[in-house]
Amino acid sequence: MEKKPLIVESIYSVPIEKVWNALTNNNELKKWYFQLQDFKPKVGFKFDFLGGPDEGPQFLHQCEITQLEAGKKLAYTWKYDNYPGNSEITWELFEAGDKTRLTLTHTGLDSFAENGKDFAKDSFKAGWSYFLNDALKKHLEPEE
Repeated sequence: MEKKPLIVESIYSVPIEKVWNALTNNNELKKWYFQLQDFKPKVGFKFDFLGGPDEGPQFLHQCEITQLEAGKKLAYTWKYDNYPGNSEITWELFEAGDKTRLTLTHTGLDSFAENGKDFAKDSFKAGWSYFLNDALKKHLEPEE
């Protein structure tokens, strides 16, 4: 079983503060991520949401913030109601001149292996690539 983390990176033509706001402000999150009932950027805050393939089952995601460094790093656990496995997502921001580089690291994906194809590493890679390179990019850099 491969235990390497999944890492997805993207660069945005906006300052770190704007990217951080998109990651931590629930009104912003709802525009490009999932429809969270509530979200507070503080260690220990728990949140959940439904998500899954458009044509497939929706899964209740359960998360708890484990690390927070304002403007730099946000991490939370990521598991599913009634499914084995537990993982962690880490969002890290880095200045890149007048741009911002975001690195997302998802560890523990191997713990979902027995849950079926919707939990395969390729499925997560496709999902995170969409969120970082399509949804968030369009949110942060709307076409003029």
